[in-house]
Amino acid sequence: MKYFFNRIYILISNLQSKIAFYPSVFAFFGFLIAFLLIYIENQGVSRYLLAHIPMLVVNNGDTALSILTVCITGLISMMVFSFSMVMVLLNQAASNYSPRLLPGLISDKNHQVILGTYLATIIYCIFVAVSIQPDGESYQTPGFSVLLGIISTVICIGAFIYFIHNISQSIQINNILDRIFRESKARLTFLLKNEENEEQDFPDTKEWHEYHSDKSGYFQNLSADNLLDICKEKETQIEILPVKGIFILKGIPLFKSKEKLDEETVKKVLVNFSLDRGELVATNYVLAFKQITEIIVKAMSPGINDPGTALNALDYLTELFALRIQKQDKQFLKIDDKVLIKMRSIDFEELLYQVLAPIRAYCKHDIIIVQKLGMLFHYLKSQKSVKEEYNKVLDIEAKNLIADAKSAITNEADIQKIYTIEKQLKLKS
Repeated sequence: MKYFFNRIYILISNLQSKIAFYPSVFAFFGFLIAFLLIYIENQGVSRYLLAHIPMLVVNNGDTALSILTVCITGLISMMVFSFSMVMVLLNQAASNYSPRLLPGLISDKNHQVILGTYLATIIYCIFVAVSIQPDGESYQTPGFSVLLGIISTVICIGAFIYFIHNISQSIQINNILDRIFRESKARLTFLLKNEENEEQDFPDTKEWHEYHSDKSGYFQNLSADNLLDICKEKETQIEILPVKGIFILKGIPLFKSKEKLDEETVKKVLVNFSLDRGELVATNYVLAFKQITEIIVKAMSPGINDPGTALNALDYLTELFALRIQKQDKQFLKIDDKVLIKMRSIDFEELLYQVLAPIRAYCKHDIIIVQKLGMLFHYLKSQKSVKEEYNKVLDIEAKNLIADAKSAITNEADIQKIYTIEKQLKLKS
């Protein structure tokens, strides 16, 4: 049962990143509510309200149909406009900042909930309108259902106003950077709180049994609880070979097991690897570094030429690196103080290089950006890191930055600034 619920949780987490998830759920509930109200109408609720609060009930079939028709038409127009605005937002983000931002923007729950509210109200109004019959002596117009349709439409108008405000905020680069930062910070904080960064004794895995992936996709997440249960049941230990976030090809080594596993157990283990065609910051903090790096590189490209955005992005990058230096390069999962699973994380050295190499290539000629990067190194070296080797890695990358800046900048005053940065960082020539 625990295995089943963990799988459902992973499935729902993946579905929530799809733009159609919440609209589909809301549409289904709109359908159910419409039939529930039709049933309640048959119990005489509108007749009761007409007798006690007549001003709230529409008792004419033609009037009710006209009202619902206006509501449906208006809501469809608002929904089309809203979807169009979402597409414009995605297109602008892809062209001005980075295509990697699209999954995060698509998974924005506010937009999905608003679109879902429109869709649920439209479906509700359609089915209520269908239930309205021609006037007759024995027929009671579903006035209460029409009233709820009117109220729902008013709520949708309020949601539309909020949508306009929210989407105008979503396209601003400061808000995009802040969202990326908050999601990645939450993920890193979660890893640190759960002490996955502590070094543990783990046996050598060279002679362990190796098993391969049965499909391709980005390694997004792992059902750790299920894997721990399998390890405990089979009295084995597992090493996860790929780093979370990379693209796994079908047939490449995926994990090693201390004990040989039967085919059924291997299938159970493989099911707990969440492989998808997209990436999300919420499950892979490394993606945040990639996204912010691409924003900086795009901002400093000749076509955009926006150093202000690059400077803002470097501030967020600095704070994320300050969190990352508190984390080990390996993660361990255990039950009752016994380590059962070893996971790999991208090395700090490799992460720092992948981030700074493109930034150096595009920004080495700009002394303001070079100064900002110097402040990044100075700040990180002053922070407490989990490994002394991290400071050596920072010195290596700082030297690379200084070397590139000296080769690209020719102004004497700017060169003096570079020497000042080198002196502050206490780099040996």
